[in-house]
Amino acid sequence: MAHRKLEPGRLVVATHNAGKLREIRELLGPYGFDVVSAGELDLPEPEETGTTFEANAELKARAAAEASGLPSLADDSGFCAAALNGDPGIYSARWAGPEKDFAMAMRNVEEKLQQAGAVTAEARRGSFVAVLCLAWPDGHAEFFRGEVEGQIVWPPRGTKGFGYDPMFQPDGHERTFGEMTSEEKHGWSRTTPALSHRARAFTLFSKACLEQE
Repeated sequence: MAHRKLEPGRLVVATHNAGKLREIRELLGPYGFDVVSAGELDLPEPEETGTTFEANAELKARAAAEASGLPSLADDSGFCAAALNGDPGIYSARWAGPEKDFAMAMRNVEEKLQQAGAVTAEARRGSFVAVLCLAWPDGHAEFFRGEVEGQIVWPPRGTKGFGYDPMFQPDGHERTFGEMTSEEKHGWSRTTPALSHRARAFTLFSKACLEQE
């Protein structure tokens, strides 16, 4: 099925997360969109009742598109520890509690890894997953998934990222996402491969919906 092209104009980024909004704005920068967030429009946050990244991204994108009457881009992403059967996964934000305390969330991950006996490098594998959903007010929606594999490190390193970034070192790199600038974390341009999960999903989205053939 052919992808629907998205013409430059006003686009809602369906998030109230400042770090996520900043990264998506940076990725959209070259394409000339007037980006506004769901938070800036005072749109309510829908309850994330889905059981997959795709389902939750769709919930957020559709809610914002219907409320605003504009095309809306949502991201649902999470940190997955192999030794914890993929947890925290889609519940990554919930592990941080209502105060969004990701220092606590990272400690919780580490405690559970220790309880699981995940002390070797082989046992401390993890990944980040991001799914972008682009929804139009007429109900049309498209999905793009990006993943990046790496090591779970402890103690956390770096203060430049957000969420679980300080405890994730992507394969092939000596620094965590928390030690990288956003440009380094994206690792993306129109000529170089993406590094982060969000940038990898965005690459697929841009090729399908933004680039002119």
